[in-house]
Amino acid sequence: MICKITKKKIRPFMSFGKMPIANGFLHKKDFKKEFFFKMEVGFSKDISLFQLNDHPKPKLMFNKNYPFFTSSSNYMIKHFEDYSKWIKEKYFNNVKNIIEIGSNDGTFLKNFKSKRINILGIEPSKNVATIAKKNKINTINKFFSLKTANTLKKFINKTDIICAANAICHIPDLTDLIKGIDKLLSKKGIFIFEEPYLGSMYKKTSYDQIYDEHIFMFSVSSVKKIFELYNFDLIDVKAQKTHGGSMRYVIARKGEYKIKNIVTNSLKNEKKANIDKLKGCLDFKKKCEISKKKLRNKIFSIKKKNKTIAGYAATSKSTTILNYCGIDNRHIDFICDTTKDKVGKFTPKTHIPIVNIKYFRKNLPDYTFLFAWNHKEEIYKKEKKILKKTNWIAHVEI
Repeated sequence: MICKITKKKIRPFMSFGKMPIANGFLHKKDFKKEFFFKMEVGFSKDISLFQLNDHPKPKLMFNKNYPFFTSSSNYMIKHFEDYSKWIKEKYFNNVKNIIEIGSNDGTFLKNFKSKRINILGIEPSKNVATIAKKNKINTINKFFSLKTANTLKKFINKTDIICAANAICHIPDLTDLIKGIDKLLSKKGIFIFEEPYLGSMYKKTSYDQIYDEHIFMFSVSSVKKIFELYNFDLIDVKAQKTHGGSMRYVIARKGEYKIKNIVTNSLKNEKKANIDKLKGCLDFKKKCEISKKKLRNKIFSIKKKNKTIAGYAATSKSTTILNYCGIDNRHIDFICDTTKDKVGKFTPKTHIPIVNIKYFRKNLPDYTFLFAWNHKEEIYKKEKKILKKTNWIAHVEI
């Protein structure tokens, strides 16, 4: 295994076995055409970076049928409103040009719509980019790269803010990404991005954060070390609740801004918790194996009693849980979802049918596996009428 940044050899410390594309929900006729890859993770000691070894090509994951729309979640709409307010309060002095990398359906960028500001979304998945364009959010349907940056003449060295949310961990060539950012940012320009946080994953043993799209799991230590290689400073961080625990990072050109105390304190905390070293990975691996055993025992015990189990939300995360733990259509009767593109299809490799949410409410199972555990509060509010009529379970504490 080769580190994607340093290009040095590293040894995988954990394997999840043969995995399908996490968002690869499919029709029965396509079962024999499924794509699989070996999902292993490794850790670069030099830059404290947790990363996948192999992964599908980005075009296989982000295409015209990408099955996630940010606007489908009220929680995420509110989160992006708050995110934009935070940027406006902290970093919005004389801003004229804003770019979002991985802009999805434009939910975040619409908070910046103004006659005096040029906004641009860069989104590789055609279906969600089309929705953004319909909503009059200036969007181009491309992967972000140095090559793409070179085509954006109006933004070269004139971009005040580049933003991203849950997108940077999807991009395998971080060197090319950073060169593209360097090309676009003005002297005082800043790059703000947030991603699922390695420390939160370790704390919760939420191994379902690991799947094909999540090529990297970042920490404050890794982000600081990576961007230092390219003459940038990590100047600010802010913990987030999204995705079961995320971190927001603020990057600027070296020496242009004062580095906030929270960055130094976060680095100290990560050192204490072994987040910046391989030991943290090995401890996490042990916890994953214990968690897997417990979940399998729980599911098999329920089925032995002839009880029904359904899943709630056909998420990318569910693909890792089901395949890593060897749970399939013999154990889960169906999974309900609200996304039209998923209903009527089956889960990748495990081939559990995905049904409409109405079917779930009319045919309540004895147990409901909450795959979207990170949206628990929003889901429990939505399902308050049936909340106590089924037993809710998850692979993490809920």
